[in-house]
Parts: sequence; structure tokens; C-alpha cells
Amino acid sequence: MKINLSKKSYVISAGADGLGFAIANKIISSGGKVYLSDINKSKIDKINSNKKYHNKIFAKHLDCTNPKDIKEYFKSLSNLKKIDGLINNIGIAGPTKYLQNISIDEWDQTIKTNLSSHFYFAKFAIPFLKKAKKGSIINLSSTAGLYGFAQRSPYASSKWAVIGLTKTLAVELGKFKIRVNAICPGSVNGDRMDRVINAKAKLINSSNKKVRKELESMVSLNTFVEKEDIASMALFLLSDASENVSGQIMTVDGNTERMN
Repeated sequence: MKINLSKKSYVISAGADGLGFAIANKIISSGGKVYLSDINKSKIDKINSNKKYHNKIFAKHLDCTNPKDIKEYFKSLSNLKKIDGLINNIGIAGPTKYLQNISIDEWDQTIKTNLSSHFYFAKFAIPFLKKAKKGSIINLSSTAGLYGFAQRSPYASSKWAVIGLTKTLAVELGKFKIRVNAICPGSVNGDRMDRVINAKAKLINSSNKKVRKELESMVSLNTFVEKEDIASMALFLLSDASENVSGQIMTVDGNTERMN
């Protein structure tokens, strides 16, 4: 299926690396333009200095958890007049601990990053999306938003909440032809998942290899997924091919059977 996003613009939070950057590359390969932000200045500078992304990806150094900064960021996009889609990608793993050992600061930071940031970006993006007459919001949740997840309570709680936000926004914005969906990745190969595995191995006094095998055993296809798998789903949800898909939770995980 050939997807054409020419003359369309998309905003991605925390998009300079990982899933966000994979989605950005999918969008520009289909003719769209990307306005991404990220707290990692070195990666932002690298993108902006790469001729490959000239006039295709516009990267901005930004704290994607700071509502004042986000408000100013959208003011700086006023020359766009409209955007065609928002990808709420920002998220952190949070602590790997039993709940009684989690500090209040750790809890608050995980919820702020994984949930409140989605609210901030959606709040300021919606007026731009309404001007486009139709559009798409994608919120990145997780399979942890569908199951209980021992030793990861702040993360799981935030990802469940993202699904609630998604369902509610789909109802609110349907009359404006703005579709809102969530993607729930499973375990995604990469540095972030390696850190999660290492933290779990230390907590339970096991090896990284054993923890990874256990995670794979919880999936019907017995495998982790790739960033490009998530990006392909995002591309579909941004395109006209999904014009009647809204309020849905799209898992890309090899079919998670359990989390613990």
C-alpha cells in the first residue's frame, strides 16, 4: 500500500531518537514534513546539521514535560497555520522497584513524563489540527497499559491512563474529523529495552539473558519487535487509509499473553 503524505505536517514529541525518530523517517519517506522536539540537544543538533533532513525534519531542543515551553513551541509554529497529525511519543521507563520502595519523586516524574506531557501537547496541538479540517493523534502507550506489571507500577499506571486519554479524546474530537488512537508496543529491541532488562535482572538477582528469555516467553511469537514495526503502524494511522479508525488500541507486540 502506497501512502502519500505530501503537503502534510506532523509534530512528534521526544522524536530525536528511538521510536519517535523511526516514525519521523517513515513520514518523510512518504512525503510529509516533521516538526520534532527533544530534550537531547546533541541529537537535535545532529539532525539539524544533516543535509538529508533539510526542509524535511525541523528539530527543536525542548523539555517536552514543561507546559510553558510546549506552549511557546506551538506559538513558534504559528506560521504553519495547521498540522495534520500529532505523535505523543515522550515516555520514560520509570523505576523498577516494588511499590513501597518507590519514592514520591520517582512516581511523580514518571506520571508527568508519560501522561501529563501527552495532555500538554494535545492541548496546544488541537487548534492546529482543527484548522486542517481532519487529522490524527497517536498516543504511545504500551502493552503494560493492558496488564498488571509487577515492579513497574508507575510505568504501567501511566500507560493505562494514556489509553483512557485516547478513548476520551476520540469522543471529543470525532466531530472535527480528528482521529485519536493509541499504539501499544511490546518489548522493542534497542538501548532502552536493554536498560529495562538490566534493571529487572539486578532487582531479582538474575542474568540479563534469563530476563530477556522470560520476556520473550510471554509473547506468542516469542520475539521482541523492532522500531520500524511501530513506525509502520503509526504511518497507517496517520494516513487516509485509516480514515475511519479512531478510539482504537493498536498492539504491535507479537501477541503478549501475560506480563508477569
